[in-house]
Amino acid sequence: MVKKKNISSKYKPTAKEPFMNPKQKQYFKQILTNWKETLLKGSTETILNLKEDKEVSGDFADIASAESTKSIELRTRDRERKLISKIDEALKRIENNTYGYCEVTGKPIGLKRLEARPIATLSIEAQQMHENQEQLNND
Repeated sequence: MVKKKNISSKYKPTAKEPFMNPKQKQYFKQILTNWKETLLKGSTETILNLKEDKEVSGDFADIASAESTKSIELRTRDRERKLISKIDEALKRIENNTYGYCEVTGKPIGLKRLEARPIATLSIEAQQMHENQEQLNND
């Protein structure tokens, strides 16, 4: 999911240390920054591919296949653009010392959840309540 270059391979946040101490903040900041760089590189490649895109000739199946591939790539990049926005928001939360704390309860989200989803803004409990509420609204 996320490359971990430039992060000391020896350091791993633990529950034994104070939550969101400077080392943990730096750890998650580096994960988020590396993830964003990877997404931006992919976006740049997509733009270059679209600029180089040659007119597809041949039968309708070839043209349809090429258009379908282009459409999927653009949808993927749009999702990644939204993800980059969430990464930027997480980086801002690191700077203003709110990263790692649930937006609903104010309690720590938890290191395991943050490692699995570094852009998380809700604790598992708050996320479950949110999903249950959505389910009720959809029924």
